[in-house]
Amino acid sequence: MKSKLKIGVLGAGHLGKIHLKLLSQSQRYELMGFYDPDREQAQKVVEEFGYTYYDNIDQLIQAVEVVDIVTPTLSHYECAMKAIEANRHLFIEKPITSTVEEAEKIFHLLEKKHLKGQVGHVERFNPAFLSAKHSIENPMFIEAHRLAEFNPRGTDVSVVLDLMIHDIDVLLSVVQSPVKHIEASGVAVISKSPDITNARIEFENGCVANLTASRISMKNMRKSRFFQKDAYISVDFLEKKVEVVRMKDAPKEPNEYDIVLQNAEGERKQIYFEYPEVLPSNAILNELETFADAIENDTTPIVTLLQGTEALRLAKKIVAKIEENFKSFH
Repeated sequence: MKSKLKIGVLGAGHLGKIHLKLLSQSQRYELMGFYDPDREQAQKVVEEFGYTYYDNIDQLIQAVEVVDIVTPTLSHYECAMKAIEANRHLFIEKPITSTVEEAEKIFHLLEKKHLKGQVGHVERFNPAFLSAKHSIENPMFIEAHRLAEFNPRGTDVSVVLDLMIHDIDVLLSVVQSPVKHIEASGVAVISKSPDITNARIEFENGCVANLTASRISMKNMRKSRFFQKDAYISVDFLEKKVEVVRMKDAPKEPNEYDIVLQNAEGERKQIYFEYPEVLPSNAILNELETFADAIENDTTPIVTLLQGTEALRLAKKIVAKIEENFKSFH
């Protein structure tokens, strides 16, 4: 039996507590403890769950092999640099950092030291996406809606960096082509920055993606649709459902229940539906444990720091485009 990897968590907020709980139950990690600069909050976590609290960030880093950064984005860079300087592997929540320059520095230093790093783009581990992934081949039009009910906790960052970045990462994982052109706009309804945004991204291979993110919706929705030759794949990240609609040449004599369409050229296609099995799993635990695999087997993590950096780079370009349009309206 392999010995468990010693891990420590930086940050004991809402998501930090989820990480702590899952790591304490994991078969792959030994949770050494956590650090949070808010001692009052830390004390509550200790009293409620009994995790070990380190009142010094450096002592926690020294006690572990893997550092899990679940702090506010503004502190990601500082925490990551401390971990890398101590030669520790790094799991870092999304977005990777607050600036592309910081992300690149982390990525290059980690490479230089031959350490492993992974970014917490959790939707890549969503069981619905895992079930649909093998069906998505060279999509040419992608539409994503990520709508959330208003929660003041998320308004310290742009809705693009808070919500849309999930779909940006998924998008970049399925479209193997450079971005050619971006259009984006947003409206501030409650906050000082846009609460609802839309981005249209064109890729050099001709693929177009239309992403919408809102934090002032009446209901939660996380749906993406992928259109490609002879197929359409719908992924519901929230309900964990997948539907694949495929087209194939229609038989000469279809039966009465077959759905057959005929185009202007007289070509007849039969439509059929697939509902791939979605195996239940905990996406956060899955991303943390596959990172343990990458460390132990010396393989590439599923969401690399470079991919996290590219998602941030595209998100920042979308934010800049929105601000440009936002100012022209105000």
